[in-house]
Amino acid sequence: MKAIALLGGPEAEWPRSIKQILSRANKNRDLLIGVDRGSLLLEELGFTPDLAIGDFDSLQATELKQITTSVSDVRYSLPEKDYTDTELMIRAAFNDYHVDSLLLLGATGGRLDHFLVNLLMMLNPAVNQYAERVQLLDQQNLINFYNPGEHDVQKQQDYTYFGVATLTAVKNLRITHAKYKLAHYNNTIPVSFGSNEFLPHEKFFKLAFTAGTVAVIQAKDLDRFQNI
Repeated sequence: MKAIALLGGPEAEWPRSIKQILSRANKNRDLLIGVDRGSLLLEELGFTPDLAIGDFDSLQATELKQITTSVSDVRYSLPEKDYTDTELMIRAAFNDYHVDSLLLLGATGGRLDHFLVNLLMMLNPAVNQYAERVQLLDQQNLINFYNPGEHDVQKQQDYTYFGVATLTAVKNLRITHAKYKLAHYNNTIPVSFGSNEFLPHEKFFKLAFTAGTVAVIQAKDLDRFQNI
């Protein structure tokens, strides 16, 4: 079973086809999750979450009552806690609902501190074990995460560019089958190799490394935007 979670990021950064994405998930009986205000946003889009999780401090009393009335599994977190609401949601999705993959919407844009939390949480050992099964999607970018090994990174439709960002120290990082290659790269600080491209007629590039955690961002320019 797949899962889709909507966070509280600004609507302007959502993929334009968000309703189609959610409708398809609903039809396939995928798990729909609302994180804090994302629960209310899902209902405003016409979808009832299967799971709502958060401290819900951004909701008014009437809005919270609406969520508790319509959602079968509501989980409350404390405003002061060791894990963010999104981290708690990821653990619940994989540990309690045993989903195969998780797509996060509304996780980028707006406040940079919120985006960095959602990006860097993949380094938390409690979350990192699921990193390769989590994606972040917005209007312009698709982010996947990789742990050490050899990976064929598949080109997604309509994306022109990709970047490889090391979130930690890395060892023996290699990028092949791409316009710009990289061989046996080692570094102790995060760095981003942006504006790379898939080779013409190729459906993937190869990524390999022996230590660290890496994010791959497939991206498109807004003036070339097509619905996804």
